Amino acid sequence: MADKLNITETTGYQVYVRPVAVDSLPERLRVQVDGVDTIYALTGEDGKQIALVISRELAYSVAREHDLTPVMVH
Repeated sequence: MADKLNITETTGYQVYVRPVAVDSLPERLRVQVDGVDTIYALTGEDGKQIALVISRELAYSVAREHDLTPVMVH
């Protein structure tokens, strides 16, 4: 994804990881993940979306890299 993120703006110590259907994304994002059906959103405790990443594994890595505890939601 081309958009920059500042993950340190997240409040709390947890970040929620949830699957997102690529076909529900705006066109400008869909073209960046051609050939993928699902990506993953990292969301702060305040409900603010922090990032979109290509895999669940990457979502967990990004969270831990920033000293946050990832929690999977469905």
